Amino acid sequence: MERPLLRFHLAIAVRDLASTRAFYAGVLGCPEARGHDDSCTFDWFGHQLVCHVAPEQAAGHARVDSTGDGVVPARHFGALFNWDEWPRRVAALRAKGVQFLVEPAEHDHGAGGLQATCFFADPSGNVIEWKTLKEPERLFAR
Repeated sequence: MERPLLRFHLAIAVRDLASTRAFYAGVLGCPEARGHDDSCTFDWFGHQLVCHVAPEQAAGHARVDSTGDGVVPARHFGALFNWDEWPRRVAALRAKGVQFLVEPAEHDHGAGGLQATCFFADPSGNVIEWKTLKEPERLFAR
């Protein structure tokens, strides 16, 4: 049974709006939908990403932890791209000088199949993952 596509809403804390806008709109290419004095909303690939100015709650320094899957930042969010699109997305990040916390690489995740990932952080330390699966139908495979 095919599920209808539902939009999700994610709210994160950021240190300031100037660097947030420069990063999400300028570097990642996510259009700003609306802004206020203390927040701004971006079109996160068809979903709603709201960035609230809350310096005391912002991630601060991005950390990379070890998990069962290797070295992966425990707190992160991201986007899944088509297999052929992912290399272009990564190249665009490199061209804009984005520093990777975990370098782009392919991994075989057993039941989940072949995938490629990379991790980087926004100016407030929120960690983002760019991800792709060779066989996207295996996204939820066990």
